[in-house]
Amino acid sequence: MRILTLPACLVVMVAPALHAQAAPAAQPTALHWGPAPAVFPAGARLAVLSGDPTKAGPFMIELAMPAGYKFPPHFHPTTEMVTVKKGTFLVGMGDTFDAAKTKAMQVGDSGSIPANAHHFAMTKVATFVTVSAMGPFAMTYVNPADDPQKAAAKH
Repeated sequence: MRILTLPACLVVMVAPALHAQAAPAAQPTALHWGPAPAVFPAGARLAVLSGDPTKAGPFMIELAMPAGYKFPPHFHPTTEMVTVKKGTFLVGMGDTFDAAKTKAMQVGDSGSIPANAHHFAMTKVATFVTVSAMGPFAMTYVNPADDPQKAAAKH
């Protein structure tokens, strides 16, 4: 019986240390939210989850949009991967905004939008999406008059 006691004691003493090494590091509990950049229509909030959207390389953001939020037709120079975290994200393809041509993405749905593909989007309820892409992030509006930065410059 003594022969089993020593190994059993060692296991009991070492197990907490091994568990601590194997446990994943604690994830941050609060994201740092702020207004989305001026290229987005007013009202959205953004948090960077990883990377830096202003620099070359992969990044991931979370975008919070209020009910009734609309993205006019636009495109990006890189492919985007979008995952719905809360609400419903309605996405359509083309050069003209047409709510009837959108397809609903529900919580848990993911999809990709190819580089340079003209698309538009909207929400009916408060919606959160995660977007992954390669930086630097850029968004070009199909109709330059839809760009909120140009509208702000006129005022």
